[in-house]
Amino acid sequence: MNDKATIIPTVLERLGKLEVGQCLDMRTFKRNRSVAIVCTGNDNFTVVERGFHEETWHDMSAEKIKRLLKTLLKREFPRSHKIRLYTLDSFDDADVNRMGHGSGRFGA
Repeated sequence: MNDKATIIPTVLERLGKLEVGQCLDMRTFKRNRSVAIVCTGNDNFTVVERGFHEETWHDMSAEKIKRLLKTLLKREFPRSHKIRLYTLDSFDDADVNRMGHGSGRFGA
C-alpha cells in the first residue's frame, strides 16, 4: 500500500524499470477500480483506466503519464488515502476478475 500523496514519483520510478510487456497496476483498497500502465517500448506506454470511466491512452511518454495520473487519481481514487501498486509480467495478469475479491461492479 502506497500513500496517494507519493504515488506519482513511485510510479515514475517503477516505469523506468519496466521491460516491454510488463505492467504497473494501481488499485483502490477494495480493488474495484484500477489504472494500468503497460510498457510498449522505450519510453512508450499504454494507460488503461477501468473504474468510474473506461478509457485507454496509447503512445504515452513518462512525462505525459505524470500529467495524466494527476487527473486519473482525482477521478478514480477520490477518497482513497492508500493505493495498491502491483508490478505484473503482462497486462493479462491485471484482469479485474482475478484481482478483485468479489465486491464491486466487476464481480468475481
